[in-house]
Amino acid sequence: MFLIALGNVLITLLYAAPGFALCKAKKVSADHLSTLSVVLVYICGPCMIINSFLKMQFDLNMLGEMGLFFAITFVLQCLFMGAMWLILRKKFSDGKYRVLTIGSAMGNVGFFGMPIVSAMLPDCPEAMCYSAVYVFSMNILTFTVGTFCLTGDKKYISVRGAILNPTTLGVAVALPLYIFGVGEILESNGFSVLTSAVELVGKMTTPLCMIILGIRLATVSFSRLFMRPLVYLTCLLKLVVFPLFCYFAVYFLPLTFAFKASILILSSAPCASVILNLAEMHSGETELAANSVLLSTLMCFVTIPLLALIL
Repeated sequence: MFLIALGNVLITLLYAAPGFALCKAKKVSADHLSTLSVVLVYICGPCMIINSFLKMQFDLNMLGEMGLFFAITFVLQCLFMGAMWLILRKKFSDGKYRVLTIGSAMGNVGFFGMPIVSAMLPDCPEAMCYSAVYVFSMNILTFTVGTFCLTGDKKYISVRGAILNPTTLGVAVALPLYIFGVGEILESNGFSVLTSAVELVGKMTTPLCMIILGIRLATVSFSRLFMRPLVYLTCLLKLVVFPLFCYFAVYFLPLTFAFKASILILSSAPCASVILNLAEMHSGETELAANSVLLSTLMCFVTIPLLALIL
């Protein structure tokens, strides 16, 4: 499990190299990152979620497990961020502490965690749907609490923000397709080109996400990236404390190995790139968000394989 995790994390990190090289060669500009972020969040991400459901055959028990996975991951994220708020509430007027709060719990579950969990649990196809459900639970919080933390504007904490976001809409499309077995119907009737198209766009998600991170890394001062204590604290919380908190919260529950392993692997993903994407779109604490995402992504090369040893 350690070597599988190590190899797949390394491959995922290598996707950032083209973006870094092109930016250093002045072939691309960081000024265009907000546009790429919109493509990633609004097109590639939903297609990735829809594809994961199209690949599964409908099972009522599995649907119940996905509901349970959603509830548990949603509650665990709320509890952890709530604890962070209690600790930091006197400093919450400062944007950097709000970024620390969301960065400590919200991970790159879909863009980074999903391919890792798929590689580490190849005999558990349900792990992909667990990943999609985790993305769903996280993004409800991201587009409400997360956007509030980046902007300081409470108007974003609303039912509208929780529902009208790309991930929720993607799940709203994917669930009926899963329940009615649309993927299997299309495949058996010669329309596999449609599912292949969705799969192809969905598979663009991880490379595009990492290329964006590579471009951002090329624009960052390494002294500022590695010399800010708050960034290291965010990484410690997200890469070590939060995944251990999540895993031991479910360890003694009567759940399957795939369920518990998915919780650990997905919660150990680096800080969510969507935090950076939203920071780019809303111009809020962009440097701290970028540094947290970048440094946690580099450091997870060590932390995810080590955490895999406890499975």
